[in-house]
Amino acid sequence: MSRINRRFAVTKVTRGEGANAGKILTDTRADIVTVEEPLEIRAGGTTLTTTMRTPGHDIELAHGWLYAEGLISTVDDVTTARYCAGSQNPEGTNTYNLLDIDLATSAKPVTPDFIRLTPTTSACGVCGTQSISELLHKVPAAISPIALDPELVMSLPERLAAEQQQFRKTGGIHAAGAFDLDGNPIVVREDIGRHNAADKVIGHLLLDGRLPATDMILVMSSRASFELVQKAAMAGFPALVAVSAASSLAVELAREAGMALAGFTRADRFNLYAGELI
Repeated sequence: MSRINRRFAVTKVTRGEGANAGKILTDTRADIVTVEEPLEIRAGGTTLTTTMRTPGHDIELAHGWLYAEGLISTVDDVTTARYCAGSQNPEGTNTYNLLDIDLATSAKPVTPDFIRLTPTTSACGVCGTQSISELLHKVPAAISPIALDPELVMSLPERLAAEQQQFRKTGGIHAAGAFDLDGNPIVVREDIGRHNAADKVIGHLLLDGRLPATDMILVMSSRASFELVQKAAMAGFPALVAVSAASSLAVELAREAGMALAGFTRADRFNLYAGELI
């Protein structure tokens, strides 16, 4: 059985057309649904957070989350990452939903500030954080600004969509992608949580020795929220391009951090909330 999607019997309901005009039509069939399961991330046995995610690339997700939270700054700050034997369902089989990280002495100590006491949902990346001001202080002071090519920006959603294999199956999963300044995909990850997808991309780049991402653009299939701009800024991305809207705090943070921020991006238009055009 696939770990990232499952089949359910669903009833499709449609309004009839032509000879069936005015009728409500139903059709029961199998449909593919994206898996959502919890991942508990621990450091040395201490639970840091539990996030609702789509299984897969969990090591990248954990590295990206730790990096965005400011606990680690290099891949060498993590010595081991392993699934715990206690991560089991009632049937006693390992579901790979508990990941324990061993941090090197070079990493920041795990203090109460880093512990999320409430679960992180698939919709929110800052749930449980004590205050927004604490996150603002984690963002590096200097990001090298870039001027955006409008044609490139408008092409990025389609380029991201071309890599979204799971979305084509389920229609219910977000994507994040790191693209070079010519629009070539470097890494694309999918997850039911937009912030998890971003963490997976950032974690991949960290493990590959490609952070800070000063010569890349982070592209999101979702809206541009504060936590996504914060994660992008922490990773050194000079620009974030989103398919949907930007929040007010996302715009303020992007402008303060010197990032370019585009939203409502389509093949023929976008809104530029921060940054400059070529």
